[in-house]
Amino acid sequence: MADAFSSSSETVIQRVVDVNLKENTPAEQLFELYQIRKTCAFINEHNFGKVALQFPDELLVDSVAVAGEIERNNRAKTFILGDTSYGSCCVDEVAAEHVGADCIVHYGSACLSPSKRLPVMYVFEKRPLDVEMCTASFRELYPNTQTNILLLYDVNYDHAIGNLLTHLLPEYPNLVATELVVEGEQCYSHGRINRDNNIISPPGDDNSQIICQFGRQFSLKSGSSLTDYLKGRIECVNVNRALMKRYYAIERAKDANVVGILVGTLGVADYLAILQQLKETLHRAGKKSYTFAMGKLNVPKLANFLEIDIFVLIACPENSLLDSSEFFKPVVTPFEMEVACNRKREWSEEYVTDFRHLLPGGRSHVPMADQQKDDDEIDVSLITGALRSQNLLNSEPVESSFGSSVVLRNQILTVANTNSAASFLAGRSWQGLEQKLGETPVVKAVEGRRGIAIAYEEEGTS
Repeated sequence: MADAFSSSSETVIQRVVDVNLKENTPAEQLFELYQIRKTCAFINEHNFGKVALQFPDELLVDSVAVAGEIERNNRAKTFILGDTSYGSCCVDEVAAEHVGADCIVHYGSACLSPSKRLPVMYVFEKRPLDVEMCTASFRELYPNTQTNILLLYDVNYDHAIGNLLTHLLPEYPNLVATELVVEGEQCYSHGRINRDNNIISPPGDDNSQIICQFGRQFSLKSGSSLTDYLKGRIECVNVNRALMKRYYAIERAKDANVVGILVGTLGVADYLAILQQLKETLHRAGKKSYTFAMGKLNVPKLANFLEIDIFVLIACPENSLLDSSEFFKPVVTPFEMEVACNRKREWSEEYVTDFRHLLPGGRSHVPMADQQKDDDEIDVSLITGALRSQNLLNSEPVESSFGSSVVLRNQILTVANTNSAASFLAGRSWQGLEQKLGETPVVKAVEGRRGIAIAYEEEGTS
């Protein structure tokens, strides 16, 4: 465990860091690649005075040139957001508000999560796609041309999908193509949709339904669901192993007493709502929770909180499934934490990565079990083999001065002592720097040494 934090000076000096440097885009290609004319039209149409330009790390090499072209074509002042607070796929509204920006232009890959604070325009990177090779691979993957298939693609290949569909649609009549959409009234690119309308029936068409999900819009046959369509991924040993790791993390969440809630986004809509719901869910499950906002996560950051048994990450769908194999404590999603705490939520083939679907009114919302109607249940931990109570709390906890809570568990007045971070800290041999107020004697201040350590002034020269 010490190797993750300590390293000698020699290893630091000799360490080689792989950095992929992107060459500057030629000036004649900037306008097309970064859609500068469309961006300037967007700025002028809404009379924006300050514009924040958010680039991922791999596109920062062109940021200055793009900002210069935008300022030359309108009177707006541009600000380059180089280091995003969280994932680069999310809109960094917090950094934009620091400079008082009126809008954000987001470049590169995007999770298309809705934002509410500032108007946003998306400019996707146009990555090259070999359509002929992609078509051949598709035919090899799906030899049966009558199969129901849902075609999903990354946002940076949106420019080439039309050409790919011209090759595939004549052969695959049941192929459903998705279209990128941006939710929210202040988001501009590829149209807009209403968040509340997740399933829409097209006017005059009773045989199909339009589904809006994970930043995509597609039409399915009436009465069918996503489970009836293949999505271009073959089940393999690695996929099954990954699912088993996720399920193991859920079992760790069931055993956990102290949970750390990691706020991994400040720009995705409704992040405060899911934060409050998680707190209530953990409280009713008899677990203590603490909230952390620490930007981009890494192993040393989370290792500072040894009292936390497990972390739950609130982030966009693309950053929720964090590989926590290197971390000292598991990191789960809000959906996985609900599976651990809510008996009505079952582990099934559905895997929810968009936390907004877990909120009341969402398509995957499951109310918490009512303990007043259910008896206390005891199960066995699959990790430790110890008995584990699945009882929920019905009353507010009474905080004691020792950092633990005496809580009412059920109608039989069973009393339980819930551990907290304060009680964990009280049992540690080292608790940080001690103030020792009133114990340190007061002494007169004296003048210290002056100069540098190799030759202080009062030492003289030899």
